[in-house]
Amino acid sequence: MKSILTNYRYILILLVIFGAFSCVPARQYQDEKAAREKAEAELADMKTKYDELSATNTEMEETMLQMEKEIMVLENDTTMTGISLRKMIFQYDKLNSLYEELNRKHQELLALNMSETEKISTELQLTQEKLNQKEAELLKLENELNLRKQNLDQLQADLLAQEKRIIELEAMLHAKDSVVKALKDKLTLALEGFENNGLTIVEKNGKIYVSMDESLLFASGSWTVNAKGKDALNKLATVLAENPDINIMVEGHTDNVPYKGSGQVKDNWDLSVMRATSVTKIILNNTKVDPSRITAAGRSEYVPLDPSNNSEARSKNRRTEIILTPKLDELLQILESN
Repeated sequence: MKSILTNYRYILILLVIFGAFSCVPARQYQDEKAAREKAEAELADMKTKYDELSATNTEMEETMLQMEKEIMVLENDTTMTGISLRKMIFQYDKLNSLYEELNRKHQELLALNMSETEKISTELQLTQEKLNQKEAELLKLENELNLRKQNLDQLQADLLAQEKRIIELEAMLHAKDSVVKALKDKLTLALEGFENNGLTIVEKNGKIYVSMDESLLFASGSWTVNAKGKDALNKLATVLAENPDINIMVEGHTDNVPYKGSGQVKDNWDLSVMRATSVTKIILNNTKVDPSRITAAGRSEYVPLDPSNNSEARSKNRRTEIILTPKLDELLQILESN
């Protein structure tokens, strides 16, 4: 653009000089005028273009300044990025060197410990096998323990049931003892006039033994009950009728002197049976005594009170015992259930 303006100035100066010092014909003047006007028009046009180009140049300069600023920013960013990149490259190289060193040492360790690793692997396999075996044994023991626990639970349940039965038995035995004691007291009171006069009442083994001497009931060798004996037996029957839960055993006993009889009663067996039967029938004269409660038995000479072979011992052995036992049906049921 500056070269165009310079050329324009040169042309104008030449025209002025030419017009002042030359004397030209009119036609030539007209031509020169036309050329000058054309030059002026061109100059004006060129000036307009110059102004436009100047404006464009200013705008481009501003753009260039903005771009230079941006380039400076980018250069700064590039510089910082380059610094960061160099740092990262340095750190990377350092880490890579460290990794290579560690990898080298790792390979050395692998090479050195290969046999040790195989040994450990073998031991680990053996240990695993032992562990599996122990687990199997533990499972077996656990199953056995569960089975034993089930058995123990069953035993504990059985034990509780047994304890319950024992408590029931103890309660029944206590009740039985109470019944036996009360019965003894009643018999003692009812037979007060006979006790120690050929009659004794003894509590033994949960039973009551009413022992009646031969002299209280029979004549020697006889099985017919005398009046005094009947009186005692009737009073006894009254007490038995009032206590229906008592079983009655009537036993006849003789001494060891052979009995020589005739007819149906021939020996001590027969005599002991006949005496027990006679006593039983008198007790059953009391209709309130259930016959199913009573049993008559002859024991002959074979259950003596005193085994001595003298008259005093023989006198003791000739007796009739009435053995009274509380009914133990419930007790027997519990025992059978055990």
